[in-house]
Amino acid sequence: MQKRIYLKRRLMNFFQLSLATLLTAFAVFWLIWILLALVMKGLPGFHFSLFTSITRSPGGQGGLLNAIVGSFLLTGYALLIGVPIGLLTGVWLAEAGRYTYAAHFVRIVNDILLSAPSIIIGLFIYTIYVARVGHFSGWAGAFALAVIVIPVIMRTTEDMFLLIPVTLREAAAALGAPRWKVTTFILLRVARTGILTGILLALARISGETAPLLFTALNNPFWSTDMQRPIANLPSVIFQYVMSPYADWHQLAWTGALLITIWILCINIIVRVGFRQKPPLH
Repeated sequence: MQKRIYLKRRLMNFFQLSLATLLTAFAVFWLIWILLALVMKGLPGFHFSLFTSITRSPGGQGGLLNAIVGSFLLTGYALLIGVPIGLLTGVWLAEAGRYTYAAHFVRIVNDILLSAPSIIIGLFIYTIYVARVGHFSGWAGAFALAVIVIPVIMRTTEDMFLLIPVTLREAAAALGAPRWKVTTFILLRVARTGILTGILLALARISGETAPLLFTALNNPFWSTDMQRPIANLPSVIFQYVMSPYADWHQLAWTGALLITIWILCINIIVRVGFRQKPPLH
């Protein structure tokens, strides 16, 4: 009887392990296929002028300088707006207002924003900002991307703080440390790796967002760093060029997609290597 149960467990373990391995290989296969397609179609468009010249008319020798700079501005300002709001709200949900009705309401709204389509957020910013000022602008695009950033960082920050043992807070309080010092100098340091992961997830999500930018920042075929005007960005350029009938614009679209992929990959590597926790000394 015991031998039969043992054999049944071994067979079930082998089946589950084989199924997990096959599904993992299936997912990795498609990931590698996408990356290879990006490299094969985007790499021929890499040249020095890609980073030194702006987009040109079809048939011209142009680059993506204005779109690259515009994307950096939009994502940078979106993080500057969204990270403090999401971080502070996440800390409040985990530490100060964990069991209050207000915190429960904020969590519900946050869950809705996490699952809301990005085009809805673009329409929201268009209604409350673009329609009122009467023109598209880089600030409108940054606001739309910030709305996407906030719920991701908020949820990640709250989850990271909830994983910290209560005994750590009690030990700091027993030593006479005020609550704000415990949160700032102890809890934030413990949770910084998880919070950085949340910021990276938010950055990865907004780096390729196109729909909200079409309703807010629009696009600009010329060089411009004025956030009060429509501004170029890589997602909008890729969308516009891939829908065009021109072969050179198709090449720029593939190269732009590869640039976004490389950018996100490099940021992940730098942050993970630079902020990895050192093992404790014995």
